[in-house]
Amino acid sequence: MKKRYGWLKIRGEINRPAYLSGVIGTFLLGLVVWSVLSYGHLVEQTFLPTPTKVIQTLSQQIQSSAFWQHVGISVYRVTMGFLLACVIGIPLGILAGTFRMMESVVVPATEFVRYMPATAFVPLIMVWAGIGETAKILVIFVGSFFQLVLMVADNTRSVSDDLLQASYTLGATRWQVIRRVLLPALMPNLLNTLRLIMGWAWTYLVVAELVAANNGLGFAIMKAQRFLNTDVIFVGIFTIGLLGLLTDRLFAYMNKRLFPWAEGVK
Repeated sequence: MKKRYGWLKIRGEINRPAYLSGVIGTFLLGLVVWSVLSYGHLVEQTFLPTPTKVIQTLSQQIQSSAFWQHVGISVYRVTMGFLLACVIGIPLGILAGTFRMMESVVVPATEFVRYMPATAFVPLIMVWAGIGETAKILVIFVGSFFQLVLMVADNTRSVSDDLLQASYTLGATRWQVIRRVLLPALMPNLLNTLRLIMGWAWTYLVVAELVAANNGLGFAIMKAQRFLNTDVIFVGIFTIGLLGLLTDRLFAYMNKRLFPWAEGVK
């Protein structure tokens, strides 16, 4: 009986087929509900296109060079915004999690700003950076940076004090402790944090492409909305979701390959 209902155990392990059945079942349930609502005409197809219509539109889109240009520019904007956040945010987060003085300087201000919606910064970004690519990248940067700093600081603080004290006991200097103990110890959690932040970067893509854009997946979605082309909207949303899922799986794979010893890495 315990084996049969082991999946009800808190944090209990299940085998891979059971896990995959849950994943596939969830997606199939969503597809069934969507099909019933659209094919059954319970929702007007202007507002909810059928799966068949969306697949046909996707097939047409992927044969168009314009679609791949939208994908390419969106990937570029998300990547650059994310990398800019990492270049500035990771060192600040590590410093804030390592030294109390830096925590007092960085964390309170970051805590304050992170509750401000990134969309509220769009007018200022347009004034400061214009309406070119820089502005779009900065929107994604703002949406990712402040969360990243705080999460990296938490990752750094989560490294065991006993581990650091043992290093001092063995004769390590402060710099050696940071370089050879602290940084390697926080890397698995840091990579998981970057995985989450990349997800947020993708969510801010549409907001970024509201800034006087004439290309990109967000632009294509907003353009389709004006003409009630909901099938095109669905294609754009699914494409962003798929790209986000691919980057998420890439981070998960890197974490598993680089840090197989880390507890909880999947």
